[in-house]
Amino acid sequence: MRAVIQKVEKADLAVDNQHHASIGQGLVVLLGIEDADTGEDIEWLAGKISRLRIFNDEMDVMNLSVQDVGGELMVISQFTLHASTKKGNRPSYIRAAKPDHAIPVYEAFISKMENESGCKVVPGVFGAYMKIGLVNDGPVTISIDTKNKE
Repeated sequence: MRAVIQKVEKADLAVDNQHHASIGQGLVVLLGIEDADTGEDIEWLAGKISRLRIFNDEMDVMNLSVQDVGGELMVISQFTLHASTKKGNRPSYIRAAKPDHAIPVYEAFISKMENESGCKVVPGVFGAYMKIGLVNDGPVTISIDTKNKE
């Protein structure tokens, strides 16, 4: 699994140009799933994101997690995170999981994020055309790959 995590003041999600959901302070998580992803990847990544200390404490130091600040999460499926640009100029998405594997993994990840973080988790719509408007706070943007554990 690959994730791009953005600390946000707020975020809005539109599906097919219709408002779908919004969050306040928290994290927008773009999630890329591949066929090799398992329950172990889900558990590790959900725990890591839930405990990631990237929110400022009273001393203005990034020392608090989304749990600590009572934030919200928006989780969006993002197959393009597994794009390969090694050959040519048109990305290949061959490593991205097909829906029959990706959808159950995506849904399990959302459920695990709710349990791990204790925060409100807003999902995107798998496979839909979406637009995300957000105010990146910091800006803080972090990428994580479960295969590298970083």
